[in-house]
Amino acid sequence: MTTLHVLSHSPFSDTRLGSCLRLLSDEDALLLCGDAVYALQPQSSALKSLEDKTVFILEEDLLARNLECPAWATCVDYPAFVELSIQYDKVNSWL
Repeated sequence: MTTLHVLSHSPFSDTRLGSCLRLLSDEDALLLCGDAVYALQPQSSALKSLEDKTVFILEEDLLARNLECPAWATCVDYPAFVELSIQYDKVNSWL
């Protein structure tokens, strides 16, 4: 069963990203939104931990924080986010 994990909290304020990555299987994906896009700050350990994962980034939040989408990730808008939530068997929001 595939899962889309949705993370919205900064990886520098708590341990949700690490907990999520421990549960992420090869068939799962991670969507970064809100302050979770700070994980994409250049040279951060959070960025390095995501490089071999299937990662989607909410474009609006990326632009709001003046960050760039890495080549190995995919930027999505809200309609694409909805499509992803249908594509995966489950959606797990890390509140």
